Amino acid sequence: MEYISLAILGIITGAISALFGIGGGMIIVPCMLYIHYLVPSLDFSSHAAVGISVMQMVFSSFFGSFLNVFKKKNIDLKEALFLGLGGSIGASFSGFILAVISSKNLMTIFLLVSCYTFYKFLARPKPKYHDASISTQKKYIILVIIGALTGVFAISLGIGGGVIMTPLLAYYLKFATKKIVALSLFFIACASCTGSLSFLSHGIMTESVYKAGIVLGAFSLIGVLIGSKLIESISLKLHRQILICLYLVSILATLHKVLSYHGL
Repeated sequence: MEYISLAILGIITGAISALFGIGGGMIIVPCMLYIHYLVPSLDFSSHAAVGISVMQMVFSSFFGSFLNVFKKKNIDLKEALFLGLGGSIGASFSGFILAVISSKNLMTIFLLVSCYTFYKFLARPKPKYHDASISTQKKYIILVIIGALTGVFAISLGIGGGVIMTPLLAYYLKFATKKIVALSLFFIACASCTGSLSFLSHGIMTESVYKAGIVLGAFSLIGVLIGSKLIESISLKLHRQILICLYLVSILATLHKVLSYHGL
């Protein structure tokens, strides 16, 4: 029952990762905190939930990036490399950050970041079908900065990067959401590997975290295939509407957990 539950969750998060470039952590972290109500033996702390989420990201993001680069060829590799470089730099500090933050504070920060990025996503202008008119050098600098800032906070919270990166890239570089999906998957592939090593060096990655992360990650590959097919038939408008719904569900689930930590 344990592995079946994790396998189903892996497929769902893999599909979401491919569709929206959000790493799946926005789904996995809340699910790992509530899954013990369905499967009592799967009782994880918030730190373990983050570790499991990052492990899953390694699988789904690498597979998704492979499809984007070699199969669909719908990614600007130079932009992706600069974004990934920044992500790796930022994610290298994630293990230290997670080691010094309590579960209550970790989930509170997770909630605040989710609310802020949701606001930025809603507040930005309507989707543009062309990139912002800035120099190539300035664009690459912005990509590294956004990647580094996202890597520090996103990997520490187990949310990959898409949930933070999508509104930032859309707001500052005017990228369309479908373009951000491909870039985000490449970023997550770089940042999640660096983050996993950082977690390992700080003792956050335990045997149970590894096992759960591997099962989720392996089955998420099936979801990535499904999501990669679905995105071709979804309009930008519907893509944006579904992403808004995912934000709301994740925020409400996290809010409930934060309130319970504060005895409310």
